Amino acid sequence: MNGAIEIDLTVNGEATRITAEPETPLLYILRNDFRLNGPKYGCGLGECGACAVLIDDHAARSCAVPVGALSGKSVITLEGLGTAAAPHPVQTAFIQNQAAQCGYCLNGMIIAIVALLKRTPSPSEDDIRGALRHHLCRCGTHMEILAAARSAATIYRDEAQSVREDLQ
Repeated sequence: MNGAIEIDLTVNGEATRITAEPETPLLYILRNDFRLNGPKYGCGLGECGACAVLIDDHAARSCAVPVGALSGKSVITLEGLGTAAAPHPVQTAFIQNQAAQCGYCLNGMIIAIVALLKRTPSPSEDDIRGALRHHLCRCGTHMEILAAARSAATIYRDEAQSVREDLQ
């Protein structure tokens, strides 16, 4: 490690310090050092979306983000959203709508919808399609993915309404 630096970041809620070359793609750190399998290596160019993660609640292509730019940032991967016993509402929507065939693109699709719902809790069809427009699915489950995204938006709206009612 010739020019390695120490970087403080939070991954899936756990504060950590890593030592890495600053230009190392975040994807490599997540998969190789943290052993996280959610973000996938797809194109390596930031074009397909398989490697998407949330960085401070914004979707980002981890293959194109140098780890040196992340000091003090929070990174959430698919594994950080929910568990097998208690999946995230977006994960639940994808399961219920059978929005998978090979599943390789799902990491990016789910991350994109989570990021969308964080900034737009009641997205329009155009919002949903816009959030997914740069994520590639080669298996042809586009209709199920869109249905899952719509379902996730409904779950989010219902949960937000329930919280508002509880606060009143």
